Amino acid sequence: MADFEVITYEKKDGTGYVTLDRPHALNAYNIRMRDELYQVLGAIKDDSEVKVAIFRGAGERAFCAGADLTEFLTAPSPAIARQVRWARDVWGLFLSIPQPLIAALHGYVLGSGIEIALCCDIRVASEDVRLGLPETGLGIIPAAGGTQTLPRTVGRAAALEMLLTGRLVDAKEALRMGLVNHVVPRQELLPNAERIANKIKSHPQAAVVCAKQAVVRGLDLDLEAGLALEARLARLLA
Repeated sequence: MADFEVITYEKKDGTGYVTLDRPHALNAYNIRMRDELYQVLGAIKDDSEVKVAIFRGAGERAFCAGADLTEFLTAPSPAIARQVRWARDVWGLFLSIPQPLIAALHGYVLGSGIEIALCCDIRVASEDVRLGLPETGLGIIPAAGGTQTLPRTVGRAAALEMLLTGRLVDAKEALRMGLVNHVVPRQELLPNAERIANKIKSHPQAAVVCAKQAVVRGLDLDLEAGLALEARLARLLA
């Protein structure tokens, strides 16, 4: 795999570790990170040795504090800059990955950061986490799936309050809302994510992949079609 500048990627015992690595910029999502994430996600998707992947942020202050506005909202125009951001469909690739994805969240998780987390299947947060979508305050809206993945996770009313006010949610409230699965002390963040990953890896991979597919695809279907999907996947395993 190519050398990376703003992401680190390693594999260990069937787990892929993806680290957003711009701690000096609070791991802000920039064009370079977009391109490197695209490569890493493609590699994970195509690698049969990777059973599960963990996403985390470098440094002490943030998982990801959002898009790098010095790149995405500057000349020649915000519209053109955002088109550059979408030139590679990182978000569609995220959602197409069959393996379970775990987000280990700490510090600020804003904008693109929360959108990355929402593309993951399980979210573990440290007690210092602060999550939010501040885009409306900048005169824009989330454009990497946040308006769709957030309400599917926490419900319409809670999602609209976060989106329309831009307020930040702390760990306790995020857990109550169902925005995160677990809240742990900062030093337990990665170990907790790894325990979940190890439990997932202890099950037959085909069953894990089918279970994820049944839920993720089924949420976009009516109940009858969802049950038919479940039956097809069950027969496939049998």
